[in-house]
Amino acid sequence: MSSAEKSNTIENEVVSICQDLIRIPSVNYGEGKGDEKACAEYVVASLAEVGIKADIYESAPNRCNVIARIPGKDSSLGALVVHGHLDVVPANASEWSVDPFAAEIRDGMIWGRGAVDMKNMDAMILTVVREWSRTGFQPQRDIVLAFFADEEAGSSYGSRFMTSKHPEVFAGCTEAISEVGGFSVTVSGGKRLYFIEAAQKGIHWMKITAHGRAGHGSMLNDENAITLITEAVAKIGRYQWPQRYTKTVKILFEKIAQATGKPFNPADLTPLLAEIGPTARMVGATLQNTANPTMLEAGYKENVIPASASAVIDGRFLPGYEDELNSTIKSIIGPDIEIETITRDIALEVDFEGDLVEAMCAAILVHDPEGIPVPYVMSGGTDNKALSELGIIGYGFSPLRLPQDLDFMSLFHGVDERVPISGLHFGVQVLKEFLEQA
Repeated sequence: MSSAEKSNTIENEVVSICQDLIRIPSVNYGEGKGDEKACAEYVVASLAEVGIKADIYESAPNRCNVIARIPGKDSSLGALVVHGHLDVVPANASEWSVDPFAAEIRDGMIWGRGAVDMKNMDAMILTVVREWSRTGFQPQRDIVLAFFADEEAGSSYGSRFMTSKHPEVFAGCTEAISEVGGFSVTVSGGKRLYFIEAAQKGIHWMKITAHGRAGHGSMLNDENAITLITEAVAKIGRYQWPQRYTKTVKILFEKIAQATGKPFNPADLTPLLAEIGPTARMVGATLQNTANPTMLEAGYKENVIPASASAVIDGRFLPGYEDELNSTIKSIIGPDIEIETITRDIALEVDFEGDLVEAMCAAILVHDPEGIPVPYVMSGGTDNKALSELGIIGYGFSPLRLPQDLDFMSLFHGVDERVPISGLHFGVQVLKEFLEQA
């Protein structure tokens, strides 16, 4: 088979597998309510079809993780974890232009929940290793494939379960790659930057509670808990966080300045956000800590002033700035508002250098010689956090070449989520190139 025929085969297959995965509604509703079983069984069958043995690890009924190890030529080398998650967030079909679980192809894109987060990458992983089995290719080092449950709700049934209960499956693993990295951003002037995730913010979700004096809604009450909590929420929501630039952020913005010919002012990077279009919404959040009010809870009848009222704050901190986030929240709301931690997770930052990074950059340049690989900080988090607790260094690398006018970041958890087929074709070729050199 010629190289062109092989290319056509994997390009067709990655689209087909991506559609198959989207059509399996592995929805994670949170609070332990999810079901990845059918999706996990599909992955196991897809691998078994080409002779790759995979095992399912069930953390709770229907909460399924899949692990497979592909032996390398030299198993003494540190193994690479290539991982994705099988769960997706819910989708309200009435809000969509298409059935969110039909994987319809329209306007050159695959539409459906999970198309970008992250069944596209799951499909790329499966396509590459299936091609290896068909051609007899063996990687230099062991590759551990991991398809996790529950990434969309804290990973307790997924990567956290696997690293705590089954760390043996990651024996000898030193590095990892996963989602939200390697995608292109076209800056002013037309140059394409490929954002590789080298850092991610930490999480502190907190519940804040105000206590007051319960009473009749018709009477004067200067200790109204709802008034107290809403004032605290407003202060948090309007607070202007100071700019804090990590090493990854500085490298990224230097690259943006070089690519666009715009000035680089290390004291104020915000003017350069205008050069990266809609991606600025996410990248702008990595120049500072953030704390967004997301939920309110108070009251039980129209004419009763409740004794307490609560709100939930989604706090995200940069690597090295967790203490600043927490102390600032306390100072904003004052001593009379209680703070309770709901979820807390670490921030990550790794160096954008070394053999693995060079292999990622080289793979991109093989397929887009004019591309410019750059590191970036992700405003959210991935399963790399769980793996880091085993000493595994992780990056975000699920490559996609995207149209200049596509608002990619809005598609994550968004209505009408979709992935360009041309981008998927590009991505599977880049991922194959990378994994064969890594």
